[in-house]
Amino acid sequence: MNKYMVLYQSPVSGRQRMADATPAQMKASMDEWTAWRDVVGGENVEFGNPVNAGKCLEGTEVTDSTTTVSGYSILKADSLDDAADLLADHPHLKMPGCSIEVLEFLPMPGL
Repeated sequence: MNKYMVLYQSPVSGRQRMADATPAQMKASMDEWTAWRDVVGGENVEFGNPVNAGKCLEGTEVTDSTTTVSGYSILKADSLDDAADLLADHPHLKMPGCSIEVLEFLPMPGL
């Protein structure tokens, strides 16, 4: 199986989304995520974490990050298409303006 980086993109930062959610909303959201994980197979998913905007380093310049990435996971699947299929019903996609990007990890020869 191959490994894939799953990037959750959102118009709202992970920190803001959590700050705005009630405990009941947080539980309901986590219940949806764990239900998705159980369907996909828990051994195939590393949940990862929500993330907050950080810094962007380009050469010697450091600026505030403008990324829309609000979290990540790592997923195992036989192919990129299979990984995309496993994410088709992901709860993140139910939130307005949200999307998921899937990137394949490449092997590093000699490492």
